[in-house]
Amino acid sequence: MRRRAWLTLAASLALAACGRKKHSTPVAAIPAGATVLALGDSITAGVGAEPAAAYPAQLAALTGWQVINGGASGDTAAQAADRLPALLAEHRPALVIASIGGNDFLRRLPSGDTEAALRRIVAASREASALVLLVAVPQPSLAGAAGLGLADHPLYARLAEGLQLPLHAGGWSRVLGDDKLKSDAIHANAAGYRAFAEGLAATLRTQQLLAH
Repeated sequence: MRRRAWLTLAASLALAACGRKKHSTPVAAIPAGATVLALGDSITAGVGAEPAAAYPAQLAALTGWQVINGGASGDTAAQAADRLPALLAEHRPALVIASIGGNDFLRRLPSGDTEAALRRIVAASREASALVLLVAVPQPSLAGAAGLGLADHPLYARLAEGLQLPLHAGGWSRVLGDDKLKSDAIHANAAGYRAFAEGLAATLRTQQLLAH
């Protein structure tokens, strides 16, 4: 009986500990003035609009952060991963927003290579003590080509879950699936970049990375 009572007490304490872990203190919001790196390709660079209308500039206005535009037109995920260490060393961001992979899909590169490059981006960012937010990129499809809407490539949700990363889902799929928000087939216009930045800011609030 004494052994049974001890086991019951131990189980109760374990359950209580699990409950405390589940309700642990949230991640502290990134304060105004902090440096944030937006890593990506041409839609991060802002092709299709003036530089001041690119999404990193619009996100800076919405958040009060210093958002570095780390977009390079034509970059694949592997090329962005190769550029990242120098950007991390130069800017020392508190957060890396990784929005990359579209050129991989357009060039039909193996999805395993894209995933490996994204994992490199996450690992390098974490090594530099930066948080990472992953941005889902649309998957090319016949429906999208026919103007019937876009959907995120499933790679991003799977990777975010596996690496326990916050994910901004649907942002580019909504913008690039709406002709009114595009400058051409694969780039947003100023209104599209604004809509993307507003949606991203909402996700950042939900993830408790942005306080206001």
